[in-house]
Amino acid sequence: MSVRAGDFDMVTASSGPDLTRALNVVALYAVVAVLGAAFWVQFAFDNLPCPLCLLQRVAFTMMAAGLIYNLKFGPRARGYGIVLLGAAFGGAVSVRQILLHIAPGDPGYGAPVFGLHDYTWAALIFGVAIVATAIVLLFDRGLSAGDAPRRLGGLAWLAILLGLLVTLANAALALIECGFAVCPDNPVTYQLMPSLPSLIPF
Repeated sequence: MSVRAGDFDMVTASSGPDLTRALNVVALYAVVAVLGAAFWVQFAFDNLPCPLCLLQRVAFTMMAAGLIYNLKFGPRARGYGIVLLGAAFGGAVSVRQILLHIAPGDPGYGAPVFGLHDYTWAALIFGVAIVATAIVLLFDRGLSAGDAPRRLGGLAWLAILLGLLVTLANAALALIECGFAVCPDNPVTYQLMPSLPSLIPF
């Protein structure tokens, strides 16, 4: 049986979107893990997020929204655009927070994790996300081929569910922390539930 060049193109074109979809699933799990780690730091160390920290969480949820879009409708430039906007916005906010605490002797905001503060870790993650998304855009053939959405597997649906859950959890915690007023620059208690830290068994 002879193999034509066109047959090879068809194989790579069909396997390319599958790889891209898998990368989107992995990336969504990574975003969920980052937000889960932020929750753990918040409650384990009683480290309430400041307004800039909350904006960085919003940026991560924007990235999650772009990845969910790609999984639901197939890899699209629009989905990657949402990811890039979220990463760029989050990177700007996190760098802003780094600059606020860059002076010698400034202890920074919150407890450091593995020697770096949360906003420094966030800046690094946002930078990696921008570079990784750009690389995917360079090599993703499904975008130009108009890849149609396909049936999602269990891992993809679980990633989508977790992404939606952490988004709702972020919104709920922000409301509990700030109430219906502007969040304080250095929050020390939850406005709507002052006893919340004592309810967490850490």
